Amino acid sequence: MLNNIFNKKKKYATVPSQQVRPDVPEGLMKKCPSCKKIMYTKELQKHLYICQSCGYHFQMASDERIKSLMDEGTFVEFDADLLSENPLKFPGYEEKLEKDRQKTSLNEAIVTGKGKINGHGTVIAVMDARFRMGSMGSVVGEKITRALEKAMAENLPMIIFTASGGARMQEGVLSLMQMAKTSTVLKKYSDAGGLFITVMTHPTTGGVTASFASLGDYNFAEPGAMIGFAGRRIIEQTIREQLPEDFQTAEFLLKHGQLDRVIPRDELKDQLTTVLSLHDQGGDEAWLQN
Repeated sequence: MLNNIFNKKKKYATVPSQQVRPDVPEGLMKKCPSCKKIMYTKELQKHLYICQSCGYHFQMASDERIKSLMDEGTFVEFDADLLSENPLKFPGYEEKLEKDRQKTSLNEAIVTGKGKINGHGTVIAVMDARFRMGSMGSVVGEKITRALEKAMAENLPMIIFTASGGARMQEGVLSLMQMAKTSTVLKKYSDAGGLFITVMTHPTTGGVTASFASLGDYNFAEPGAMIGFAGRRIIEQTIREQLPEDFQTAEFLLKHGQLDRVIPRDELKDQLTTVLSLHDQGGDEAWLQN
């Protein structure tokens, strides 16, 4: 009798897991990788993808960055129709390119064009890490080159926002050649008196760091951005030493003289406006010292 009472299994209603799932649309919320706070995506977007709890800067799509910087209705895109090919016949490369085009609505890992920042005309190039990790292939190098030539012809400043995993391995040496190509046209642009500003965002690595990203008259970066050439583990194995915890961060580079300023994203438009205004007036030393 007692055994029957204690061994009697209780009956519970079972509900399929699909029915108890909360009806939350995909992409509605985001979790901060730094402080783990969960926030509404729309609220994050309103604050330029900066976590209001800890200041972490999320990656930003090229179209949203351009919208946040350029005066409304002034941006005109260059060379949007340029498409990468597969000159080395790398297996599966075309399929990967097409997949990224569908995912991002971009034709390549960079958007170039011209417009105005608080009334100051400028040519701008914005790399987008969503497309092949922002890797630099032949089209990326060509679009930067054409944008610099346009800036030179129209006597406009040039601003490049970098976000890249480096050279694009599927294009081999053709990708590596873009380092020399962009650096050469930058020298011509500089000799012609052009103003070149780089803003390094997370991550800026490999051949991009080793070429145009480090050649600005002003080299700026966003807080916490990883900036470097080789990876941390490879460097530690090579020099047989443990690197500092903050190695290859924007703050580390600023401390060691490799950057001019680390600028939070919500202050960037005003800071760029100041630089553009100073060069219109012919002086910048006092601003850099502040």
